Amino acid sequence: MLLLLVLIPIAAFLAILGGAPARKTAVAAGVANLVLGLCAAFSFDALIWEVSLPVLKQPKLNLAFDLDGMSAIMVLLSVIVTMAALLSGKAPEGKEKLYYGSSLLISAGAIGAFAATDLFFFYAFHELALIPTFLMIGILGRGDRKDAAWKITIYLGLGSIILLAGLVWLASVTGNTFDIPTMVKNAKSHPIDSASQKGIAALLLVGFGILVSLFPFHSWAAPAYASAPAPTSMLHAGVLKKFGLYGLLRLAVPLVPEGLQAWLVPLLVLLLGNILWVGLVTINQKRLDLMLGNSSVMHMGYIFLAIAAIAAGGGANTLGAPAAVLLMFAHGISIAMLFGLADKIERSTGTLELTDLGGLAKSAPSLAFLFGMVGMASIGLPGLANFAGEVLVFLSAFQNYVPANGLGPVQIACILAIWGVVISAIYMLRAYRNIFQGPAVKATTDTPDLTLADRIPVLLLAVALLAVGLCPNLLLSLLK
Repeated sequence: MLLLLVLIPIAAFLAILGGAPARKTAVAAGVANLVLGLCAAFSFDALIWEVSLPVLKQPKLNLAFDLDGMSAIMVLLSVIVTMAALLSGKAPEGKEKLYYGSSLLISAGAIGAFAATDLFFFYAFHELALIPTFLMIGILGRGDRKDAAWKITIYLGLGSIILLAGLVWLASVTGNTFDIPTMVKNAKSHPIDSASQKGIAALLLVGFGILVSLFPFHSWAAPAYASAPAPTSMLHAGVLKKFGLYGLLRLAVPLVPEGLQAWLVPLLVLLLGNILWVGLVTINQKRLDLMLGNSSVMHMGYIFLAIAAIAAGGGANTLGAPAAVLLMFAHGISIAMLFGLADKIERSTGTLELTDLGGLAKSAPSLAFLFGMVGMASIGLPGLANFAGEVLVFLSAFQNYVPANGLGPVQIACILAIWGVVISAIYMLRAYRNIFQGPAVKATTDTPDLTLADRIPVLLLAVALLAVGLCPNLLLSLLK
């Protein structure tokens, strides 16, 4: 059954190429996957979801999918954001096949990567999702779309090559197998030597780090998201970028814990670069799309902080992994909602320049309310999902803290990272004031409010933010 989550969007893509109505086919596939994904996420331990199809005998490759709590949450994130992305934005006339077909392929690749238990397909599905991402930015994007497409291609291509080297090395020292559960089992019975762990961890941190936009490998992200069509920004920033973080939790944490610990201090310095340096860059942005792109990069630093807490505490830190997964889900939902609403603002007013907007709340109160809600979520307002994730991250950093020993590197980094909450409040509240408050300007005088069709995808994301914010155990219970 789990294979259907990957096959449905691929089949819909092929149907669209064959002449089926692009939007209707894509939305139908999104609905089917949303229902199936919800069922899978909350019954992931049932045998019905496990599948393994032989592909090669030597080397042994299986198209294998299975779910645990972490992958179930990532699949849930994927299907929710996919549904919202397919209902958001507007396809350029004559480009409907590319617009909806590419969105479906990005979704299929993300779901396949999160659900795969074979290392080859774990890597291959992510690469599959990158191809339509490049095409959507380069062909259907706006602004300096070609430069943005080339930049993201070069950066993510380099990251993928470095990652591949690390994965091949990892497979070779864990029994020459590509089966991830077997790799973990072998590493527990015969731990990888310290020197190899350090080398593999470096490759994984850099490879996955580039894919996640870890400072200083982050400059591809904001221009790409600003140039991309709304569904692409929503799917990549909200879902696909979490692949790198998921990969570190799935592979690096259990297989090379000593290696991660060896690179702890450099990792802490880099993640503070995400939070503080990129945070200050975000404050300086004059366009909403660039501000959101940089804010997405900034908030990756908090998830890296949870991973650093795991590395520092080893098996003693039980909060780091739940914190990282919860914040990945929360950030994915909130950034997708922000990009979806930003697209609506641009289509209605013709601009995303903060200085050219104002007073939009008068003509579009529903838009103002929903943007305010997700804006508050992104800066950590209690009652919304991001708050629960960020608090758990901060708690994970202090879980193994012994006052008598003084502050360690993780605790110092956490104290500095908390200033990112202040930075987030500055840029998000300023943007909200500039866009929605004050007197109406020429661009916003007659702006229509959200229609029913506009509200459906936004409300889907808003409900997810609110439900997880009010009851984080909806997701945390899956990780036990």
